[in-house]
Amino acid sequence: MPQGFPIKYRKRNVVTKVSKPVAIIMGSQSDWATMRHAAETLKALGVGYEARIVSAHRTPGRLVAFAKNAEREGFEVILAGAGGAAHLPGMTAAMTNLPVLGVPVEATSLSGLDSLLSIVQMPAGVPVGTLAIGKPGAINAALLAAAILARSDAALNERLAQYRTKQTESVDERPVEEALAAC
Repeated sequence: MPQGFPIKYRKRNVVTKVSKPVAIIMGSQSDWATMRHAAETLKALGVGYEARIVSAHRTPGRLVAFAKNAEREGFEVILAGAGGAAHLPGMTAAMTNLPVLGVPVEATSLSGLDSLLSIVQMPAGVPVGTLAIGKPGAINAALLAAAILARSDAALNERLAQYRTKQTESVDERPVEEALAAC
C-alpha cells in the first residue's frame, strides 16, 4: 500500500490504512467531464479516490446509502459535483459529518451560475464548502481536500508543497516576446 495515506480509526478500534480517502460524487455521467479534473489532481498528488454517480433526484436511495455509509467506508472528504438545481452537495452534507466540498457544474444555459447559487446558499448548520464553477472548481476542490488530509499526513503535505512550488515556477516573470507579437 502506498505510504502517506492517513490512518482511519474504525468503531471497533481496528486501525486500517485508507487507500481512497476522497469520494468524488456527481449527479450524472455528464458531470464527469468536470469532475475528472479533480480526479487527475488527486492522482497527481498521490491521493486515492473513488468516483461514483449519485443523483439526488434520480437515485435518491443511492444518495442516502452513500452519505450515511461514507465515513464507515473510510472516506474522509467528499467532493460533490452537480449542475442545474445542484442539490447533491447539500443533501450529502445533511446526512454526513464528513467535509463536503461542492463543485458547481456548467449544465444549463445559465453557465453554472444556477448551480453555484444552489450550492453556496445553504442553511446554517449544513455547511458545504463551495468552489468555483467548472474545471477550476474541480481542481481547487481536489487541492482543498488534499490540504485537509495533509494536516495529519506529513508526506502528503510535502507533495502538496511540491505541487505549489512547481505551479509557481511555471509562471514566467516577464512576458514572452512571441506572445506579445500575437496581440
